[in-house]
Order: sequence, then C-alpha cells, then structure tokens
Amino acid sequence: MKGTKPLKQLKLSVPAEKTPITDFLTASGTFQDGDLLLNQKGLRLISEEKETRSSDAKELDFQISLEDLETIKVIGKGSGGVVQLVRHKWVGRLFALKVIQMNIQEDARKQIVQELKINQALQCPHIVVCHHSFYHNGVISLVLEYMDRGSLADVIKQVKTILEPYLAVVCKQVLQGLVYLHNERHVIHRDIKPSNLLVNHKGEVKITDFGVSVMLASSIGQRDTFVGTYNYMSPERITGSTYDYSSDIWSLGMVVLECAIGRFPYKQSEEQQGWPNFYELLETIVVKSPPSAPPDQFSPEFCSFISACIQKDPRDRMSSLDLLNHPFIKKFENKDIHLAILVDSLEVPVNFPR
Repeated sequence: MKGTKPLKQLKLSVPAEKTPITDFLTASGTFQDGDLLLNQKGLRLISEEKETRSSDAKELDFQISLEDLETIKVIGKGSGGVVQLVRHKWVGRLFALKVIQMNIQEDARKQIVQELKINQALQCPHIVVCHHSFYHNGVISLVLEYMDRGSLADVIKQVKTILEPYLAVVCKQVLQGLVYLHNERHVIHRDIKPSNLLVNHKGEVKITDFGVSVMLASSIGQRDTFVGTYNYMSPERITGSTYDYSSDIWSLGMVVLECAIGRFPYKQSEEQQGWPNFYELLETIVVKSPPSAPPDQFSPEFCSFISACIQKDPRDRMSSLDLLNHPFIKKFENKDIHLAILVDSLEVPVNFPR
C-alpha cells in the first residue's frame, strides 16, 4: 500500500497436534498435570508453596459438589467452553458454571491448567472468584461467582455511553484488579475487553476469563505469543512482537474510550458495520495515530487518562499502579458515586457474550 511503512511480519503458529487426554489421567480418573491434581472431589496442588484460598473458603459455609448444582440456563458460549447459570439445590445460591471439554490441543490444555492454578491462588476482590473446580468424564467444571448484571458489554449495549464519574469508578476497580495480577501474581491477562469485565447489582466490577492469561516465570513480564481478541490488542501484540504488562493497559484504555464515545475507538467507514478483515485493522492500529478522547466532549483529566493508556510505544504508557493515582481517578474518589445506581436500572442480560 503506497505511502505506508511495511508492516512487521506476523508470527503465525501452526496448531499443535492434539494430545490424548489419557496422557494426563491417573488410574483413578484424576486429571493430573505437574503438581496439579483434579477430580470429582475438587482440586489440589502438590507444591512447596501450598497456596490456599482462605478468604474464599470463609465466604462459603457449605460444601459444593456437582451433584448439588442444577442448571437454570446457558449464559455464555465460546471457544473456552460453555457457561451455565446454576443453583445449589439445598442452599439456593446461584453460581456460574464454566464447563470445558478436555479433548483439546496441547496449548489450550496448558492455558486451562494455568487458569486453574491462578484461580487457586487468587485473593483479590476485583477478580471473579472461582469457588471450586472439578474433573469428571473428560470435563473440567469451574464453579464461579455469579455476576448478575452481565458484562460491561451488556451495560454499554443498553446505556450506549457511560458518563465520566461512573467510568472513573469502573477504571479504579479494574486497575485494582490489574495491580494485583501484574504486581502480585505476575500475570498478563492478554484479553481485557468489555465482555471480560463483569458487573453485579452492587456495582462491583471484576475481571474474568483467564483462559488466555499466562503466569510469568520471570520477573521481566514479557511474552511473544499471539493470543486474545485482536480488536483491543496493543500495536506490539498485534504485530507479534514482545510485549509486557503494558499491553493490558492499552486494552483498558480502548475499552474505557469505547464506553465513553459509544463505539469502537478506531473509526470505521459509514458503509461498514465492522472491519472487513484482520489485516485492515492491523494496519490501522500499527500505522495510524492512536485514538484519543475528543477534548471538546470530555474533561482534561479524562483525555489525559486515555492518553496515558493508549500510547503506541509501551514505554510511554503508565503502569496500573501509577494510573490509580491519576487525576481522573482522584477527581471522583470522594464524590460518593455508586455504580449500582446505573446497573440497577438495567435489564438482566439473557446471555453473556464470550
């Protein structure tokens, strides 16, 4: 294409051969991968750290088994599995049950095992709680906290745009979750998008879906793999370059700007409902200037916050910890703004987009 710089060659990986699920089963029907053991009774980690989830254990004062859960309806479908709304037969409490078939490729299996390990150790109020996990007959089941107002995608479908005070509340909670993931767990989420930010009637916003996340063995926090939803990917990720925690910050900025202006930040043509192909979007993200908040429509603090997130050079983006102290977040901290007022007026979504 004339007048544009040649794009970096994408790193495209050929799907690995499927690994038989029997390679990871013990004689007793337990799914085992390294120090992780999972069966009908639940999950156990055999490690020197012996991490526990004491905070979550205190939250539930009753036992959960798969036999005690009855399905109400399917609330989500995707490549990672099916999510059902279930009810505990004896207690009446609602949960989201994520069901994952284990006849899958090697890379996907590793991601699921990593998700199980991350969930086992998480102790953060801004991450969706995984209460229990089970393995039975080739299926892994995750008993998740039920977020009864769906996702941020559901919210913006109904309200079209979200005002700055509410966005500040959303940003603060998501940033607190990212600070925990980045600084405590050394995790890049890699798929921050509206449908992975869940909301409940109390106005709590929590990060979910670690099916594409990865725990980093090194403290550098850099990866060069290509996983996630490309619409919200940073330039370095979409070109297959090495990336770090700041890639999540780009994605957050894109999500917040979309919530503010009511459309995907990169402008599409009038005739098109979406981008015709991946490569046109790739060229736009890599070659063109990054999107910004219109200064005639938004406060200087909000425009500055978006700019601090959506920078093409990852070194120019603020960290999740620094963003918590950004003037946009501080501006509304003591204003007694409750997101519950916004979400309580919304219809409960029939299905959660995945």
